[in-house]
Amino acid sequence: MLDIRPLAELTDAREFLAYLEHVGAELPFDADVAHGPSSPLAGPVSFSGLTAGNRFCVHPLEGWDADVEGRPTSSTRERWRRMGQGGAKLIWAESAAVRPDGRSTPSQLLVADETVSDLAALRQLAVEEHERVHGDVSDLVVGLQLTHSGRMSHPAPHGVPAPVAVRRHPHMDATVGPPPDQPLLTDDELYALADDFVRAAVNAALAGFDFVDLKACHGYLHHELLGAYERPGEFGGPLENRTRFLRTVIDGVRAIRPDLPLALRLSAFDTVTYVPDAAGFGRPITDGPDRFWFGTDDSGHKIDLAEPIELLRMLRDLDVGLVSVTGSSPYSARHFQRPARRLTGNDYEPPEDPLVGVARHVHVTGALKAAVPELVYVGSAYSYLQQWLPNVAQAAVRKGLTDVVGIGRMHLAYNMFPTDVIAGRRLRIDLIQPAFWKSARRL
Repeated sequence: MLDIRPLAELTDAREFLAYLEHVGAELPFDADVAHGPSSPLAGPVSFSGLTAGNRFCVHPLEGWDADVEGRPTSSTRERWRRMGQGGAKLIWAESAAVRPDGRSTPSQLLVADETVSDLAALRQLAVEEHERVHGDVSDLVVGLQLTHSGRMSHPAPHGVPAPVAVRRHPHMDATVGPPPDQPLLTDDELYALADDFVRAAVNAALAGFDFVDLKACHGYLHHELLGAYERPGEFGGPLENRTRFLRTVIDGVRAIRPDLPLALRLSAFDTVTYVPDAAGFGRPITDGPDRFWFGTDDSGHKIDLAEPIELLRMLRDLDVGLVSVTGSSPYSARHFQRPARRLTGNDYEPPEDPLVGVARHVHVTGALKAAVPELVYVGSAYSYLQQWLPNVAQAAVRKGLTDVVGIGRMHLAYNMFPTDVIAGRRLRIDLIQPAFWKSARRL
């Protein structure tokens, strides 16, 4: 049985480093965290004509608190108020659906002609709160993530699933849907969906957002297309086809709003599906076809960054300047996607210490940055580090393993975390502990 120590028990740097060695996780670490303007985490970072004033990013999450029409509620506005109050200068605001059938829940934000003013008000609220708390907003960058949830779509009230698939997958079809007799989206339907992404991007620009993200991660529709090796037609097979959707959207946006910076949150690596063993711990499947996800070798068990690097070079040549690197899907290998001692949904217990997963994210991001250095990179999985996050984050930025440190769960529970780190204030341990994260999700 795997014995995962809570990080709260590791009370000094020597103990933390010894535990890293014990579990076989190699992470950069600075024993002393610098404060003030000289801190590596306090320096500005620029991409696509935009400049964010420090190296912290609020990662996009799904809010699950919009109304049935996809408009923000008071709970949504409170979360955005807190995003603005926090000290991160790059706000990669939450995941919003480009059309109703792509909503992951019936309470996800929707980007439509009718919601532009609502989204503009949300953005303005975050900016005003940032100005009230921090003064300067000239170096604040706020973007919006655009998504279609694909086979994870639940747009109807009462959470009734309505999965939409672009490829067959023996394990996802069986566990998430849709059933094998439901047709896949056709090539023509994917071109129409690309038009919906373009329309949503233009609406996001009208709402005042500084950039938009064409989400390609965590098993949602665009991520599945990147792994559609076996799909026939114009969107499957070779990488040129599997990236056709992305290029079509980029070309469409540039034709209407050439001034709008574009970004991509990318699951750059994956693995085969994990299922619980007899003891409840995750084990990789060994049956069925091997290669179903982007960023793996032919076996599906080993990370292979050749295609992700090729994709990043394509983004560079298309003048996409910002990439947030994440991995896998919570619907196939949850511990690969988000390291945690207790996995949301209790599919299985983690088969590895979560610090190994954090290290995987950090070093994959570093490898991609080394291969395509012209892009600006946001790293993921840092929230699990809790009180040791500043030490690892500073070292990762200083050593060139990432440009920006993304925080999601941490920011929900402790929105002033970036400000306190940079200012050198004592961290709020009561807000850092993971017991607070679940309740914070609804703030």
